[in-house]
Amino acid sequence: MSATTVLRSLLHELRQAAPNGCIKDSLAARYILAQFKKFKTTDQQLCKARNEAVFLGQTYLTYLTSTRNYNELHKEYHGRGERSVKETADLVGFKLPTDPK
Repeated sequence: MSATTVLRSLLHELRQAAPNGCIKDSLAARYILAQFKKFKTTDQQLCKARNEAVFLGQTYLTYLTSTRNYNELHKEYHGRGERSVKETADLVGFKLPTDPK
């Protein structure tokens, strides 16, 4: 992944995590942009590895994506007390038998 792709993906994840979807005043977004600008021309001089800044960005991106996915799954499958037989069957992908009369 290129540095630009990582940056855009990070900002996209931050936008999704923001309550109103706006990251204009976000400290995290400002910090990420500042770090990418800082290592834009000097990444080989300051970093131990050639792509260390991009690797760190990918690590943060993985963390943000995984956290968002976890929260979505938790919200969908978290126990809300007793469920009906139909809700449980729908949750696991089964169909209830019909009773012909």
